[in-house]
Amino acid sequence: MERNIGVLLTIANLSPLLGLLGTVSGMIKTFNAISIHGVGGTAPLAGGIAEALITTATGLLVAIPTLVAYRFLIDKAQILIFEMEESSIRLIDTMEGVQK
Repeated sequence: MERNIGVLLTIANLSPLLGLLGTVSGMIKTFNAISIHGVGGTAPLAGGIAEALITTATGLLVAIPTLVAYRFLIDKAQILIFEMEESSIRLIDTMEGVQK
């Protein structure tokens, strides 16, 4: 039951890191634009800042629901495993009672 759920956790963990990578890339573009054009005009800076914000938001928009889904599924699997263990114990107890 828990076999493929780890993929969700990997996605949830990697998404913010990829967003951070995009943020760094956008900031590098912004500082390159500052070095070329100076700080007088905002248009050259806007592209890098927009990239940084978009990638950060996208990373979080992917990570948050994925983490919620992971927690939901892992909790559901734990409940099912616990119920199966209880049922198997009751079955063994019943079988032992019949044999006596």
